[in-house]
Amino acid sequence: MGWQDTVAQTVAGLGFDLVDLERSAGGLLRVTIDWPWTPPADGQPLPTEQFVTVEDCERVTRQLQYALEVEGMEYRRLEVGSPGIDRPLRSENDFRRFEGQVVDITLKAPLGANTAVAANRKKFRGTLERVEGAQAGAGQWQIVWSDEPPVKPGQRVSKKREPAPLQALGFTLDEIAQARLAPIVNFKGRGAPGA
Repeated sequence: MGWQDTVAQTVAGLGFDLVDLERSAGGLLRVTIDWPWTPPADGQPLPTEQFVTVEDCERVTRQLQYALEVEGMEYRRLEVGSPGIDRPLRSENDFRRFEGQVVDITLKAPLGANTAVAANRKKFRGTLERVEGAQAGAGQWQIVWSDEPPVKPGQRVSKKREPAPLQALGFTLDEIAQARLAPIVNFKGRGAPGA
């Protein structure tokens, strides 16, 4: 059994999902964990998000140190952490969990057929939506965005200005090279002016 399997099985055995696993040239082993998420049954509310704590990370670290020692795997440093604001999305379940959020996606190959999108464009940022009417399990998704230039702080936006049209790009998980939550920090509600 390879060390990746050892890490995956140890993390799962403690009740967590393995989100990411990186091994750097300097001997650093970085393991990212999260609580599993189960999609709700039809008509049921979304489950409450559970957040990984420092204690969770310490527990997984101790167990991994033991498991990797048994495996005889050498590493210089082990870091166990929770996903950041740019959490990767890998599975259908991840996409369902973060439906409606702003995501960054990179396609394996440009789709090119969309008239509004440059033929060689592979990177997109927009709101993740499930395509209605897609067969269950078919995993048809779309990302929706507008190429509206961002408003500079303090700039007044004319009420008469026409908003840029919304664009949508449909894709399946097979067409994605990488998908992540967009690292957008929202300072609203922190006493921001006009909040």
